[in-house]
Amino acid sequence: MRRLSLGSRLALLFAACTAVVSLTAGVLFNRASESHFIELDQQLLDARLGALRNSLEGVESRADFQQRSARLQAEIKLSPELALRVSGADGRHWFSAPGALPDDLPTQAGLTSLRIGGTAYRVFNASLNPSKADSPQLTLILDITHHQHFLQRMQHLIWLTVGLSALATALLGAWAARSGLRPLRRMSEIAAGVSASSLTQRLPEEQMPPELAELAQSFNAMLARLDDSFQRLSAFSADIAHELRTPLSNLLTHTQVTLTRPRTLEDYRETLHSNLEELQWMAQLVNDMLYLAKADHGLLTPRREALELADEVDALLDFFTPLAEENRVRLKREGKASLAGDRGMLRRALSNLLDNALRFTPEDGEIAVKLESLPRGLRVSVENTGEGIAPGLLPQLFNRFYRADPARREGSSEHAGLGLAITQSIVRAHGGRIRCESENGWTRFVIDLPTSH
Repeated sequence: MRRLSLGSRLALLFAACTAVVSLTAGVLFNRASESHFIELDQQLLDARLGALRNSLEGVESRADFQQRSARLQAEIKLSPELALRVSGADGRHWFSAPGALPDDLPTQAGLTSLRIGGTAYRVFNASLNPSKADSPQLTLILDITHHQHFLQRMQHLIWLTVGLSALATALLGAWAARSGLRPLRRMSEIAAGVSASSLTQRLPEEQMPPELAELAQSFNAMLARLDDSFQRLSAFSADIAHELRTPLSNLLTHTQVTLTRPRTLEDYRETLHSNLEELQWMAQLVNDMLYLAKADHGLLTPRREALELADEVDALLDFFTPLAEENRVRLKREGKASLAGDRGMLRRALSNLLDNALRFTPEDGEIAVKLESLPRGLRVSVENTGEGIAPGLLPQLFNRFYRADPARREGSSEHAGLGLAITQSIVRAHGGRIRCESENGWTRFVIDLPTSH
């Protein structure tokens, strides 16, 4: 079964609401009209009852009634729409006008409604003398057929009004819904046209109604994220191809040159060693990419163990000391801090930062690792002296395959530009943040980590 469109649903909803409101108003008006007619009939009968009591004042027996019959006849002629029956206290009928009235009229006091042969009546029973228990009884009968005809016409009009108003509202509602949903159709058209080559399209938020402006904003934000992710993926694929091109070209060249003629065992061994270096670098690149892919999908789950960061930093500084001494660079650590984290992952992150600092610190320079406890966490700073980094380049440092040194942007078998990206993934996996600052001859990488995560 085909589902109704949103416009059809709104049109039917408008029609149903209009029908319910019209029907409710009609029923209330009909009941109010009926109550009003009953009130008018009661007033009329009360007035005629008072006149009849005046005409029959003092009548207590049938003989007394006979003496007043002429006067009663004259009084009845003044109200041709009324019929009257006079009965004694014993229930015997003394008088009926006009003509014979049915014997099975209601006998309870007060006003009642009655239908005889398609004709509606109001029957009003009252005592001639309310102060006496054996007083004669008066029964006034009022023909209300014209009231009933009016109420029937009113009901027919109500049903006609309900039907016409529901139909008119459905048509107008369909038109209004179609006009109001035009922005949604525009969104659908843009969504249908979105592809890898057209992610730059955006919805005109300023032309959207307030109810859809937030949706349009979210839709545009989604397109922006998709565009950014696609651009990053495209750049990532190009960077991988670019990085692998150099070692693959080296492998092919070395192998082809070696196979051009017979060589000594030592030449073959040297070629294999050279190829091994390239293969090891390619293997490391693939492992790093797999590591970053895990980070992107939230698959990096640090093991939590109590760590004294001062001891971990000292161990890393001891490892890098020979290289630092060779480059005449001083290493030092300041402060202490502890947290629950993954020792291997944190060592890898700090090792990447120290390796990066050593590569860009000039001779007689200094590298300092500072540990600081904060009220809600801790801070680790790895800073080095040397040429600063332009402020416009700082946000790009953590991009994959990015190298701040222009001389190293054409591919290298030593540094692929993934160290800082891996470091950022490790810090984020621990619930922290990392940023870079460069000023006054110092470049500083600052890591903020929560003590509990």
